[in-house]
Amino acid sequence: MSFAEIEARAWEKHGGREAVEAMLSQPKSSSELAAVPIDRYLAEMARRIFCSGFVWKVVDAKWPGFEEAFHGFDPGTIAMMPDEELDSLLSDKRIIRHGTKIRAVQENAVFLLDLQREHGSAAQFFADWPVEDIVGLWTLLKKRGSRLGGNTGQYFLRFIGKDTFILSRDVVAVLMRTGVIDKAPTSQKALRQVQDQFNEWRLETGRPLCQLSRLAALSVG
Repeated sequence: MSFAEIEARAWEKHGGREAVEAMLSQPKSSSELAAVPIDRYLAEMARRIFCSGFVWKVVDAKWPGFEEAFHGFDPGTIAMMPDEELDSLLSDKRIIRHGTKIRAVQENAVFLLDLQREHGSAAQFFADWPVEDIVGLWTLLKKRGSRLGGNTGQYFLRFIGKDTFILSRDVVAVLMRTGVIDKAPTSQKALRQVQDQFNEWRLETGRPLCQLSRLAALSVG
């Protein structure tokens, strides 16, 4: 199936081409990603972790409290937070009191500082990662980050502005319908097959991964 057919289905379901194009976003450029302060990377990781399995609007409403409780998400400060201060957050009504997610914020602060030490800039590391291997970045987030596997890591990249597709239920349905996979991909082989298909669609259309993903989802629901 060509991507033109997927686009046509999305247009038909959602009011035509102009209406659908208005729903699509653009990823940040490499220079824009490199300019994002490291605290915003940690904040977005934390936000996606707390949103996972929870009502997003509740997290959004409490977010100013998260910023206060986690010292503006400065990685150096968070990495050095003593256990007593982390434990005190379990009774802090400014945030959602979830122990393993609170601890994940500190673990991801250490992760970002490690990237900064290894590559000179964590932001530049994310900016330079090739979109042709975005599933490789997902794997790295899962292995080296905390609670950043699955859709959480994908949404972190999407919201920080890195070009990525999202393996939502509807996107998986399209990939199954086109014969790329026969079930939700979990193995590295299946993820590579998905990446290869998105790379082909990217060459076919000139669109970024985030738009391809959104159009695929809109063609279903």
